[in-house]
Amino acid sequence: MTSENHATVKVDTSMVMSPTGSATQGSPVSPSTSKPMPELPDELVQAGWSKCWSKRENRPYWFNRFTNQSLWEMPVLGQHDVISDPLGLNAAPAEGTGDAGVGNGQRKRRLSEEAAQGGPNSFKRPKVGIPVAPTTPIVPISPITPGAKPWNSTTGTEDKPGQHSMPAPAPYRPSVIYWDLDIQTNAVIRERPPANHLPPHPEMELQRAQLTTKLRQHYHELCYQREGIEPPRESFNRWLLERKVLDKGPDPLLPSECDPIISPSMFREVMNDIPIRLSRIKYKEEARKLLFKYAEAAKKMIDSRNATPDSRKVVKWNAEDTMNWLRRDHSASKEDYMDRLEHLRKQCGPHVAAVAKDSVEGICTKIYHISAEYVRRIHQAHQTLLKDCNVSGETYPEAADVQDRLVYCYPIRLALPSPAQPRVELHFENDIACLRYKGEMVKVNRSHFTKLVRNVVAAIMCILLKVMFGSGVNEGTGLQGALPVPVFEALNKQFGVTFECFASPLNSYFKQFCSAFPDTDGFFGSRGPFLNFIPASGSFEANPPFSEELMDAMVTHFEKLLEESIEPLSFIIFVPEWRDPLTPALHRMETSAFRRYQMSVPAFEHEYRSGSQHICKQGEMYYKAVHGTVVIFLQNAAGFAKWEPTPERIQELLAAYQVSSSSNC
Repeated sequence: MTSENHATVKVDTSMVMSPTGSATQGSPVSPSTSKPMPELPDELVQAGWSKCWSKRENRPYWFNRFTNQSLWEMPVLGQHDVISDPLGLNAAPAEGTGDAGVGNGQRKRRLSEEAAQGGPNSFKRPKVGIPVAPTTPIVPISPITPGAKPWNSTTGTEDKPGQHSMPAPAPYRPSVIYWDLDIQTNAVIRERPPANHLPPHPEMELQRAQLTTKLRQHYHELCYQREGIEPPRESFNRWLLERKVLDKGPDPLLPSECDPIISPSMFREVMNDIPIRLSRIKYKEEARKLLFKYAEAAKKMIDSRNATPDSRKVVKWNAEDTMNWLRRDHSASKEDYMDRLEHLRKQCGPHVAAVAKDSVEGICTKIYHISAEYVRRIHQAHQTLLKDCNVSGETYPEAADVQDRLVYCYPIRLALPSPAQPRVELHFENDIACLRYKGEMVKVNRSHFTKLVRNVVAAIMCILLKVMFGSGVNEGTGLQGALPVPVFEALNKQFGVTFECFASPLNSYFKQFCSAFPDTDGFFGSRGPFLNFIPASGSFEANPPFSEELMDAMVTHFEKLLEESIEPLSFIIFVPEWRDPLTPALHRMETSAFRRYQMSVPAFEHEYRSGSQHICKQGEMYYKAVHGTVVIFLQNAAGFAKWEPTPERIQELLAAYQVSSSSNC
């Protein structure tokens, strides 16, 4: 529905102002009517509704600036369960007559009606190019909301209710999309109670973002002050992933209750860059300089640390011998320099690591303790905020009403009600949606904004703050890369895949997925962290973040699920082909009793979708994989019988990779 011929009744609070003070929808115009026009409820204002005046019809109508939807009657928010959907983000439309595309019996304004009234002098406003979201929300599959879908193990389908509801209209699709939210799930779980996470709020996400940025800065300073190196790229993000595998603390992002305190991931990555970081070498002169720098740094480090006499003697002798060789021989090739560097590392590496061990352990310990202190501050401030909003720590009585039955998986729900959400400023700059809260701005392209938008812009702000500051500026994109769209289509068509084990509301292809942050992502379809997700049946895709500890925990979880279930269960896993050295996760999957098939896709012959796809340019959406990818099928007997990786199906999957690289859509 276009936004033509409408004007806001008054300077309404729903009119979002740009930073310069100008309204994004234009100047408000008062209608020529003697009847006072009632104020809109805050819920409708928050959902983007404003009351406007039709000059052609000479009567009021209601316009949504998020979806471009126009209604003759005042919109009514759908009825929803306050436990499972505290913000009303997935409210179901009420039954009633009227246009099939609008819920709650409301009738759309039709262009034909306006055209009948418009004359040659009628004025037509230009269209506002905001992508249109579905007008009828889809009811999530939830055991504590009306319309839950119990699973019948004999037929593999949901129990049919006595009355069939009208199908929802197909959602609007932007010109380029990277998801298909129409695919229904085949993942079956046992009904579970709501989670005890504190409900999200932009105020708390902003504080968490600021403290996470500060923690990154502490890590940077400790690496530079103690070891004289820059922190290894992405090492802080991998530390977060590795810690959350073990963490039992209350915060969804920062660790606070881990055993052991010293992170193997952070310790290993910092030690690998001592005494200097070894970069990729293309030319002979670069190899010569790198060899000289390593010898010089090793000698300087062993002289300045409390090393044993034997260690000092070995390192200094090898470093001086290397420098003398560099001064004598100027005809060596690149391979000669690299061989000499490898020999020097083997001779000096153990002694350098011994003197640096205590210092690097101190870095890991200090970062962990600072993180635990930040978690304590955030949790205390969150409790205070909920108290100020009159949200008690008690859950709803219905939260404990959970039946022992198998149901189709549903988004994670919070036991505590959500506090009132603050106003988040929103304006558009070409194809980018800009959200601002208390001076902090986050951005997302319009397509992904349309994918996320439901009722509350504040919930989108919470997600973007976590993504932007959780992964760091210019980092994390490689850890959050997604498969190309044609590959997802082939997985769904050939192997019945309907669920992603590792995704986010921004990069998910299916509407059902697991993600790292249940408090914010549950409003947009997340089933919570995968290591806490226990399906009994279904076909799943797993493309985990490239953290060795997380991938190893993933394999443990897979094998446990496959052992315990007799229903069809299938996992198709995409992991990097790291064989030098061979990672424990890859070795365990290759030797697993549930492995049904395995194939490799060579490096630079396939692509991933960027982890920053919600903000990157169209030409940067895909990038070539610099390593091979191993695709492994783990299935129990019933899953193998239902989704067997036959040669024909595998050929279709490989063809999808070729289509993605050539289309680069």
